[in-house]
This record gives sequence, structure tokens and C-alpha cells, in this order.
Amino acid sequence: MRTSGLLYSLLASASSSLASPAQQLWGQSPLEVPSLAIHSSLPLSHDLIGLHRNLTSIESISYNELEVSKWLQSALKAQGYSTELQEVEKDRYNVLAWPGKERNAKLLITSHIDTVPPFYPYKISHNDSDTTISGRGSVDAKASVAAQIIATNELLSAKKISPDDVVLLYVVGEEVHGDGMRAANDLDLSPKTIIFGEPTEGKLASGHKGMLGFTMKAIGKAAHSGYPWLGRSANEVLVKALAALMQLGEHLPQSEKYGSTTINIGRIEGGVAANVVAESAKAQVAIRIAAGTPGDIKEKVVKAVKAATKEFKLPGEKEDVVEIEFAGTGYAPVDIDSDVPGFDVFTVNYGTDIPNLDPVKGQKRYLYGPGSILVAHSDHEAITVKDLEEAVGGYKKIILHALDS
Repeated sequence: MRTSGLLYSLLASASSSLASPAQQLWGQSPLEVPSLAIHSSLPLSHDLIGLHRNLTSIESISYNELEVSKWLQSALKAQGYSTELQEVEKDRYNVLAWPGKERNAKLLITSHIDTVPPFYPYKISHNDSDTTISGRGSVDAKASVAAQIIATNELLSAKKISPDDVVLLYVVGEEVHGDGMRAANDLDLSPKTIIFGEPTEGKLASGHKGMLGFTMKAIGKAAHSGYPWLGRSANEVLVKALAALMQLGEHLPQSEKYGSTTINIGRIEGGVAANVVAESAKAQVAIRIAAGTPGDIKEKVVKAVKAATKEFKLPGEKEDVVEIEFAGTGYAPVDIDSDVPGFDVFTVNYGTDIPNLDPVKGQKRYLYGPGSILVAHSDHEAITVKDLEEAVGGYKKIILHALDS
């Protein structure tokens, strides 16, 4: 188990009468990090558990990432990194940091600092076999953020990589359509290799499914429930449309690598009371694409919904009774590099920020991180200290492989 104290490479001229950078950085509450001067010799942290604790302790549900962005920037600046906050929108910032003079380094290491709701506080528990850390973001994806930073610091301290080899990027909004990573396209970065951090159980992901999200809004006509023929139930319209979608799911594309295309009806709402014919209803749907293109699947969705709900149209009514609003263009399955020796390789069904960052010709992209996606987004999100520590070693292997390629 890694030492809980910090190991810093300090300047020989540092005054012994002052608190150490370790005490200044991690000894206080997460939002009270002082800004230390940048030194030519980086005072790099090696405290994996402390870094992970501070990140996880800060609530950073999507659209509420300001405090974690500010804290992370301060923490990296205190270690001697040059830093930049990129505004995505008001009070939402990506964090860019580089240890040398080169802002546009050959290797970009990145993950996200936002989480899904609700917030669960940080908790650490010990048993005879291992130590477990729980809390929202403890896996997805603050485990990756902490392990990436410590792996980079250890390689820098050991002089196995140069400060000009690497740049770190931590983005907001990954859990809500990737607006942070899309904004990062304006940072003018053109790395030769990118390492993305997400929970992969310590394996290399060779690809992940595509994604198409949309909202269906059913248009009804309110009436008294005793006289339903005087209105049109938006709830009935929506149920009919959703039933058609579920039947459609059996006929969507499949592939040997990614399996079946799946449909998830994530949220349904409609109506105002049991004795009122519902005037409106809507559902939010996510399709995980195993093969084909989002455009092809859009056409199938629209066709199926129109066919299933045409019976609800009133005489002379020209507009469809269901409006479909797609969340962007979506993306097809994403193939990812997995040529680093010594790792198990598999595919994942979840989406990532990879398709949101514009590629550079010849660029390699890796996806790796500690923890399991099966507990992410749940009320029992947790990771072991052992998995965190092993991820530091895993990231170091991938970094060295990327820079040697």
C-alpha cells in the first residue's frame, strides 16, 4: 500500500521553518489549497490516496463542477505545473496542466471531473484483505484522474519521461453530452497519442459502442377522464411509440465485436392527474450502437414511431403526434488502440469522450482506468486501494509505451 504521506522533491533552498508543501496541499480541506510558487524543480505529489480523497470529497455533478475545477487547478499549480482554466460556459471550466515548457506536448492524458447525480460522500473502510473507498466519482472517473496524475509524477520524478513529453487535460460535462471535451477542440492541441481515463477494470479497451440519444414528446388533448373521447391521451400515444421502439430493438444492427444494439428507455413522464386525459408526455431514450451509423438508426426510429402512432391523428391533422428531438448527431462504434503489451483487452458498452475530441492524422488513442463500470452511476460506487495502486502502474506502462512508439 502506498504511503499516506507525501514525498516531494523540494528545492534545497526551501526554509525548514515553513510547513512542507505536503502539509500545505493535502492537510487542509479540499477548497483551501494555497497557491505555491512554481519552481524549476517540481514539488510533485506522490500521495495517491490523498489526491483521490480530495477529488472525491468535492461534489461535482455535471453543471456544478466549478469547485472541483478550481481545486484541481490549484493542486496542480502547487506542484509546479503550468495551468490554464478553459471556460466552457459560465462557472464551468476545463483544467489544462503541463509540467514543462511545452503546452502542446506529444502525449495528452485526460479524463473527466464531473459526475452523475446524486452525490454520495467520501467514505473509506478497512478489512483484513483490502481497503475500500466509496463515494460518488470514486470510480467514475476521479480514480482515473488521481492515478493518471500520480503515474505522471512518478515518471517525472524518476526522470523516465521529460516534463515536455506530457500535458494533462481534465474536462467537465462528460456525463452530459461531452460539452467540455468538445470545447477542448479549441485548445489547439495536436498530441501524437492520447490516454483517456475511464473505469476499465485495469484492462485496455479496444473499442466501445456508439451512441444515439433522443427525447420523444407526445402531443395530446386534455379532457375529463369520464369523457376520454373528447381528448387524446398523450400517455397512450407515448406508450404506443415506446412499444414500437422495443420491437424495433430486435431488428437493429449487430456485430461480432460489440454484440447487439440496445435501447434503454431512461425516463418517462406525462399527465397531471389520474382523472385528466394527459395533454403531454415525454420519454428520454438512449441507443447503444453495435454496428451501422446513427443516421441509419435515426431513420428506423422515426419510421417506427410514425407508423405506430398514426392512428392517433385527428381528421385533417397534418402534424405528427410525436415529436422526436435527437441530442446531436450521435456517433458510430469507436475503435480504440490496444497494442500495449501486458494488458488484457476487451470492449465496453458505455460511451466516452473519445469521439468528442477531433482526431489528428496518425494519432493513437488508448482507454484505460481502475474500477468497474458495473458499480459506476450506482449507490454503491466503490473501489479498492489495491485497484487504485495497480492503475498507477498501468498508466505508467501505457505512458512509456506511447512515448517510445
